[in-house]
Amino acid sequence: MDSSSKKIVTGDAGYVLEDVPHFSDYIPDLPTYSNPLQDHPAYSVVKQYFVHDDDTVIQKPIAHKNGPRGLHFRRAGPRQKVYFEPDEVHACIVTCGGLCPGLNTVIREIVCGLHHMYGVKKVLGIDGGYKGFYSRNTVPLTPKVVNDIHKRGGTILGTTRGGHDTSKIVDSIQDRGINQVYIIGGDGTQKGASFIFEEIKRRGLKVAVAGIPKTIDNDIPVIDRSFGFDTAVEEAQRAINAAHVEAESGENGIGLVKVMGRYSGFIAMYATLASRDVDCCLIPESPFYLEGPCGLFEYIERRLKENGHMVIVIAEGAGQELLSESMQSADKKDASGNKLLRDVGLWLSQKIKEHFAKKAKMIINLKHIDPTYMIRAVPSNASDNVYCTLLAQSAVHGAMAGYTGFTSGLVNGRHSYIPFYRITEKQNNVVITDRMWARLLSSTNQPSFMSAKDVIEDKREDEAPTRYFDNQCNLDKSNLVNNEIC
Repeated sequence: MDSSSKKIVTGDAGYVLEDVPHFSDYIPDLPTYSNPLQDHPAYSVVKQYFVHDDDTVIQKPIAHKNGPRGLHFRRAGPRQKVYFEPDEVHACIVTCGGLCPGLNTVIREIVCGLHHMYGVKKVLGIDGGYKGFYSRNTVPLTPKVVNDIHKRGGTILGTTRGGHDTSKIVDSIQDRGINQVYIIGGDGTQKGASFIFEEIKRRGLKVAVAGIPKTIDNDIPVIDRSFGFDTAVEEAQRAINAAHVEAESGENGIGLVKVMGRYSGFIAMYATLASRDVDCCLIPESPFYLEGPCGLFEYIERRLKENGHMVIVIAEGAGQELLSESMQSADKKDASGNKLLRDVGLWLSQKIKEHFAKKAKMIINLKHIDPTYMIRAVPSNASDNVYCTLLAQSAVHGAMAGYTGFTSGLVNGRHSYIPFYRITEKQNNVVITDRMWARLLSSTNQPSFMSAKDVIEDKREDEAPTRYFDNQCNLDKSNLVNNEIC
């Protein structure tokens, strides 16, 4: 999206609102209707039914007293006026990309939210991702059909990577008379949703396009966290516990656990912090090396001499540069455009075994555990189930109120409507010069694999001193150099 088409609203004292598109931006004189929630018995106890039109959510809650008010997003929730009558709505839901805990919960709550809150009866499930639109695969969805699906992993609609053809998809939406599209997927899927919205806007169609961000890696920017992440960390801990038992029970035992994290190591980092049994955590954002002083092999040997066992957690995207020369798939990508990675867990296991095979006096027992697909295939836990419900209901409220071209997400603890371009412009990564990573290093006692020179070079000259990265406090890098981490 070019800057001219972005909806930016400015106010006093440095207030900035990155607003989302609305039907009224490109379709004049649309009729509005009273929100049926005002007569809903469940909402009769609510003091304030509706979100005020001026309500916004600040992205960064920390500021200096003389600093600007900062960047805001539109607050999610029901509005007093809606742009659809219940009988008029013909909604559809599609899931794209890889599996993630909570997909079925989101599907269920969109269907039930539309039906029970707004009286919508016509909801279709698009089978098999984006290509299902023009393959004409559909599944009628009712509260009865989706009643128990939140207890299952995966997605009842099926999912594929790729298959995005904007023109064919919008043709199908128009031919079927669909006027609300709910798209559940990661950054690539949301980018596709943005193209769909732009084409719908170009054709002047009254069709709301709402996204629900999905990534088990938690690598989508702006939002506090993605659904399924809590479940993934919880499940990863089970594998770590098993690795710890195996390592502790054998002579010089090493438990190596590989978890998901193609470009971002959040699952590995949070599972490590939660476990406290991990001796080394390796993530894509923090390069490491095997040989030499303060290398991984030296640390493993020292840890085994001290404790007699150790546990290593590695994200799937870590260390790829170390094995890139022998990786045949280095330049290959999957249908979603993601780089195909070699199995770093298997590679590292072999390298560790080869290293210690040269040391006759130090026999090791290494167990490699890869719970990757077990983690993403489980149903969501209680925390994620509640989060999925709120994300789905927020998306429904937004679409009924005439908002479109937005993603529903949690920003600074409040549900918000975020423009597609903010979700797709970059990835959320672990900041290794941040306090959260420092806490991990303090927990594992592993080497940082970074020299003071590396840290200084990593410092961005144009960074404002009050800037914060993705809800984590920005660690003063000079403190890191001087080991003054609290």
